[in-house]
Amino acid sequence: MSGFTFAEKALARAAGIPTARAGDVLDITPDLIFSHDNTAAIRRIFAEIGATHITRPERIAITLDHAVPAPTTQHAQNHAEIREWVKAQGIKRFFEVGRGICHQVISEEALILPGEVIFGSDSHSTHFGWLGAFGMGVGRTEMASLWATGQLWLRVPESMRIKLTGKPQVGVTAKDIALHIIGCWSTSGAAYRSVEFTGDTIQFLSLDERAVLPNMMAEFGAMNAYLPPDEAVFTYLEAKRTRDYTPIYPDEDATYEADYAISVDALEPLIALPHQPDNVVGVSDVVGEPVQQAFLGTCTNGRYEDLEAAATVLKGRQVRIRMIVIPASSQVLLRAMQSGVLQTLIEAGATIATPGCGPCMGNHMGIPAPAEATISSANRNFKGRMGTADAMTYLANPYVVAASAITGVLTDPREFLA
Repeated sequence: MSGFTFAEKALARAAGIPTARAGDVLDITPDLIFSHDNTAAIRRIFAEIGATHITRPERIAITLDHAVPAPTTQHAQNHAEIREWVKAQGIKRFFEVGRGICHQVISEEALILPGEVIFGSDSHSTHFGWLGAFGMGVGRTEMASLWATGQLWLRVPESMRIKLTGKPQVGVTAKDIALHIIGCWSTSGAAYRSVEFTGDTIQFLSLDERAVLPNMMAEFGAMNAYLPPDEAVFTYLEAKRTRDYTPIYPDEDATYEADYAISVDALEPLIALPHQPDNVVGVSDVVGEPVQQAFLGTCTNGRYEDLEAAATVLKGRQVRIRMIVIPASSQVLLRAMQSGVLQTLIEAGATIATPGCGPCMGNHMGIPAPAEATISSANRNFKGRMGTADAMTYLANPYVVAASAITGVLTDPREFLA
């Protein structure tokens, strides 16, 4: 009998059974479930199914992050309803406006740990694979059911393995590795699959960078994405965790539906062209294309090292176009302020906004005008994603975003990093 994948092991643990195989349907009890500004809508579904009390409020986290501070009366009312709901249900893990994006905050607070299972009402819940956890996005109806029962039935996914070897060049990041994967195998390449990473490249990626890979696998269609946790992760968690945990690793002889190998040594900075994350080319192929806005932030690339990377490019220079920087959390913002990174960004002409999602989903703080183009460190560039149907969005790493802000055209950042 062959060994087990990470997904098979993690879901078997969460179902309280010894073993499980891809294709099995299990009743999963997640270690944590979370929602954000969509909590008010989930509450209405919760009421429609006849539920009144959340079964396990201690296993719930709620953040306000998608439209913060509230840009409209409707958003403000939505937030008010959520605050009322949090108090009524006795939810302790509630994070107010300005604390940051759900995935970043939950990671910083160590609310989920290696080997555990987390379901979130956000598609980028694959993010938590950087900790060696099983993270999956669910719909609002599923979340209402989780509130009511604490469980969700789930078909164990098939798994695919991606081996990454080599060390990225200067100016090349985990964002480029993710874009390369999506560009090679499309946005549906991992549909209802668990993506399990391995290889020596992982050791060359900082913790801030590691989160980019599982986060972006949502754009690959993945149900879950996993990086094997190591001492760097354990050390990060040690001062933060409030309970014990047991890391889970796939067996050497586990069965995978697909096996890919990627050498990252020769990768250059990549760009996803409008209007698909898999429309990927090398930056050298599109140098000179005009952009009117640069956006650095989101759950994908709004961490401290992303801001630091941009500051490395911008130091002593001035942006030619408007540049909006939105840290992923208050902790990121504070660290950037203390280190001088924030000062460098501001002196270069960047605008700093409240930690949260901002224009990523077209709410506010950077919505482009019709026909304008944005170079963005976000994860999605679908038509209308940033709130304007006739605008274009290019996706790239923070170095590319900063370099393009200086020139006003798509730019290879390596000319600023020599």
